[in-house]
Amino acid sequence: MIKKMIVLLVFLGAFFANAQQPGEDKWGAWYMYFGTNKVSERFSIHTEAQVRFYETTNNFNQLLLRTGLNYHINPNAIATAGYAFIDTDHTFGDFVFETNSNEHRIFEQFILKNQVWEFYFEHRYRLEQRFLDFGNGTSTEHRARYRLQVTLPLTDTFYLNFYDELFINLQDDLFGQNRLYAALGINITENSSVQLGYLRNQFANAVYDRFQVAVFYNPDLSGLFKKKS
Repeated sequence: MIKKMIVLLVFLGAFFANAQQPGEDKWGAWYMYFGTNKVSERFSIHTEAQVRFYETTNNFNQLLLRTGLNYHINPNAIATAGYAFIDTDHTFGDFVFETNSNEHRIFEQFILKNQVWEFYFEHRYRLEQRFLDFGNGTSTEHRARYRLQVTLPLTDTFYLNFYDELFINLQDDLFGQNRLYAALGINITENSSVQLGYLRNQFANAVYDRFQVAVFYNPDLSGLFKKKS
């Protein structure tokens, strides 16, 4: 347990050392729900909703709704195809001359998992086709993302979660953004948990600090689709 707490302090020290010069004065917040709902031996449905604020409880920034169909190749490999709708308000802080935009997004992703000692690693590779509507014009953009996530169980109830995710534009400027994240996770039941964390979201010209609350609920729905004998 002592070794695990030392790991926590080292990771959090590195994360917050990088957050001393934010790109804006306000701490924002992301409130999120994620679900993986098993519907058969090989398939599950991904559900997700996020509400993001420029400040912790007001100044709306973004609504993100995402769903997808997961194919479980094996317990450590998952392929997904899905759709997301994103409503964004740019009219705060650095974006005072911007207006709202809507985005329809198609994505494909592949997840690989492995374990090294007590650490659980997850590699997520994602491609996105983004169809944006700015009101006075539209744009189609393409993007690649890679996320390395590390989870360290502390007890049966508590765990630590860290990730770094790089966004690569497939047109114009190559670098899109980088997200660095650290959180304390709490297992509520066998299929539900909560994470309280900090996100450092870095763009080419700005860095934003975000407090995050994430709820995970993964009920097994496969019994609903079985034929009654």
